[in-house]
Amino acid sequence: MTTNWQPLKTELAIWRSDGLQLPLWWRDDDAIAPSSQLDRLATLASSTGVPVHLAIIPDATTQALADLLNDGPVFLPVVHGFAHKNHAPGGMKKSEFDASRPREKLRADICTGLARMRTLFGARLTPTFVPPWNRFASEHLSELTRAGYRAISTFNPRSNRFATGALEQINTHIDPIDWHGSRSLHAPEFLIDHTVALLKNRRLGKQDNSEPLGLLTHHLVHDPAIWDFAAGFIETLLTGPAHVWTAAELKWGTPE
Repeated sequence: MTTNWQPLKTELAIWRSDGLQLPLWWRDDDAIAPSSQLDRLATLASSTGVPVHLAIIPDATTQALADLLNDGPVFLPVVHGFAHKNHAPGGMKKSEFDASRPREKLRADICTGLARMRTLFGARLTPTFVPPWNRFASEHLSELTRAGYRAISTFNPRSNRFATGALEQINTHIDPIDWHGSRSLHAPEFLIDHTVALLKNRRLGKQDNSEPLGLLTHHLVHDPAIWDFAAGFIETLLTGPAHVWTAAELKWGTPE
């Protein structure tokens, strides 16, 4: 498959002409253990020079993954919920941290998961919480700041810099997988048009360009088409005004 990157290149050329900068970050979800897919993700991260914020499921992860990540700089571990289990009532969209859950159980999952991740990954762990299915009950966001998190990451452009208090909203915006259809690559022209629209809105001040533009991937379910698009997408952005942002710039808060 040949992808026509020209619409994106044209938009990026306008950014360069206008002297604009684009912060860029990369998040990959659902990691639990070393795998050949994770090796391929590491290779792509190394070749592009863009570290991957690896969203790791605390209750399922392994010491082997911790050993692997501690050997190199391409992965930045972040916390992906607790067990990636759905607790939403029947008929509702999936959520591990749904408003219907008792607050004390939600708090226990946050604290237990964070403690396990700190034990495994130590200082490499960055203070960002990624809720499974990109959903977290807004009325419970204070539990994240109470635990010491500095950021929450879901999907779609943020409406405010802070989700609550000092908890920053740092989302992802482009997911190449057609989850409700083929579960392979979305039509590349759709993904490129979507990205161009996001960039245009940022350039015109309609969306917050201080929020890092986020690529969201899921290495465990990638096929060759998805891998190829992700590589081309990152490489194209890096020829424009994009510069790499990482959550290592955040510092752990003091738990309340």
